[in-house]
Amino acid sequence: MRHMILGLHTFLRRSAPAAAALLMLGSLSAPQAAQAGGMEYLVPENGDTVVGVITTAIARHEDTLLDIGRRHGVGYEEIIAANPGVDPWLPGEGREILIPSRYILPDAPREGIVVNLPEHRLYYYPPVKKGERQVVRTYPISTGKMDWKTPIGVTRIASKQEKPNWYPPASVLAEHEANGDPLPKVVPPGPDNPLGEYAMRLAIPSGAYLIHGTNRPAGVGMQVTHGCIRMFPEDIAEFYGLVPVNTKVNLIDQPTKVGWLRGTLYVERHALLEGGNDPGPGEYGTVQSSIATVAEGRPVAVDWDAVSHAFGLQSGVPAPVSTPKEKRRGVAAASLSGL
Repeated sequence: MRHMILGLHTFLRRSAPAAAALLMLGSLSAPQAAQAGGMEYLVPENGDTVVGVITTAIARHEDTLLDIGRRHGVGYEEIIAANPGVDPWLPGEGREILIPSRYILPDAPREGIVVNLPEHRLYYYPPVKKGERQVVRTYPISTGKMDWKTPIGVTRIASKQEKPNWYPPASVLAEHEANGDPLPKVVPPGPDNPLGEYAMRLAIPSGAYLIHGTNRPAGVGMQVTHGCIRMFPEDIAEFYGLVPVNTKVNLIDQPTKVGWLRGTLYVERHALLEGGNDPGPGEYGTVQSSIATVAEGRPVAVDWDAVSHAFGLQSGVPAPVSTPKEKRRGVAAASLSGL
């Protein structure tokens, strides 16, 4: 379990192209170690919505980016997007790799499970215990590929099962038959079962959608499933024990997230889902309007060049996009005094 400690003052230098213009100075939760299980953070009580810190890792000779990402609780698309230009299969011994472990919490009620599909990430808000702070745990996931979309909407965990059988739906059976790779009607537990060791069924009418493990962990963090939500084996083993039946599940599509950290506005942008609804050329204007509304009444000036850069880069790393207005007035006053 990767636990987080609140109150660690950390300065993290820029270390990869995706980290351009990011000043990592804050009083934040930071990981003790990269171990199996989800990352846990205290939910800020002051209205902030950014948690975690950006860290780096040094690649070993045998490492791929997927190996590094898995060790640090990050999926395929996340680690690739945060390190553009780095060979995912041979990053190179001694190469410094950016770990995108800072997140803007999704704009959704902080209860139960929230799955942000374009982010390929799940957030879990367990019930708050008396006398304790609210926490959030987060895990990388895979979601439905273009022709097998994971649905959007609110549902719940209907049932749970250890060592599940897999009953391939008719559409999957037909797909494999067409590809010359026929499947049995029932796949028992074991290394050939794509559900892994644990499965939680969602209360979606067809009954075909699950949150489950995998026998192919390399695909976690990608849009590759037949609509289910896939997790690393070590993550589902932990998650399964934490989440009771009837837990609320909110499936959302938020490629752009906006949040605050200690008076600074941040934007986190992810690539759109393949095969999803195309928002069209007006999407950036909609994002600008949303950011202007969020910043209204705050003592900050929005850096629209930084917003445009974050929107175009789609690194999935929260980028600061504001400066204090007082600072700008001070600079202007200093300039005038020199005239």
